Amino acid sequence: MAETQVSSLASVGTTAFDRQAYFALRSKLQHMQFATVKGAPYHTGGVVQFNITDNLAPATSALSETVDVTPVAMSDSTVNVTLVEYGNVVRTTKKARGTAYRQIDSDAANVIGYNAGDSIDQVARDVLVGGTNVTYANDATSTATIDSADTLKSVDIRAAVAALRGASAPPLMGSLYAGILHPDQAVDLRSETGGAGWTEPVNNSDAPRRWNGVVGIYEGVGWIETPRVRSTADAGASNVDVYDALILGDEALACAYSSSESAALPQVVRGEVTDTLRRLVPVGWYWLGGFNIFREECIHRIETASSIGDNA
Repeated sequence: MAETQVSSLASVGTTAFDRQAYFALRSKLQHMQFATVKGAPYHTGGVVQFNITDNLAPATSALSETVDVTPVAMSDSTVNVTLVEYGNVVRTTKKARGTAYRQIDSDAANVIGYNAGDSIDQVARDVLVGGTNVTYANDATSTATIDSADTLKSVDIRAAVAALRGASAPPLMGSLYAGILHPDQAVDLRSETGGAGWTEPVNNSDAPRRWNGVVGIYEGVGWIETPRVRSTADAGASNVDVYDALILGDEALACAYSSSESAALPQVVRGEVTDTLRRLVPVGWYWLGGFNIFREECIHRIETASSIGDNA
């Protein structure tokens, strides 16, 4: 007797589709939050100017009892943020919407929303890593001289924090500065041994932090581990990848945006349907704004290699 099998009923054993939408892995946005200078409302313009009044020089000489004090002049400086247009768009067709087993319009809105944040966060990051205060790990003297042995160590962090404190950079979180490092850099920092390294003090004071694999608060810095740290392939010696850790104080970054044509954050925009049969529906995001370093003294970059990075 012949059995009826799935292979003999081709129209029965069809594929079932999960209607839940899954998206590519996404990292949490980090850099935009450090734009703590946004200024008061300003009139419409292509450039937003921030003004910083300079301190007077210390007056350490004794006054004469009978001679009037000679006035000194005040001075100031400016920081300009140029407003630039940013945006992206996708467009779905009527046939795609009519034949898809899921609601692709909602997928498009989701993808566009994340792309907006992802893009502007990278714009903010690229401004921050353009700061002029930099430490090159170990014995490196420039980006091009960083080799595979020049990994992140506690001494680099201590030097950067000392530079920030010496410049009177205000902390961001209570008494702490904010630090951003790549997970590859965190591996090297957590592997450092000895009393002056990360491991031994943590073992003695907060061992669960080691078992959880979290750098946490260290050397006066509250650390965030994120793959959003800029890493530049083959930028170091012998094609070593270079990572840019950042330590930031308050007022490191300024942000400005058009108050008439945009908002503080990118906005999702449903575009006009202009084709003859109204089949093509665009959805995108738009932002008219920009960033600039507000206080150089509040930014310190540490350039390193990583023992688990691409070092060839």
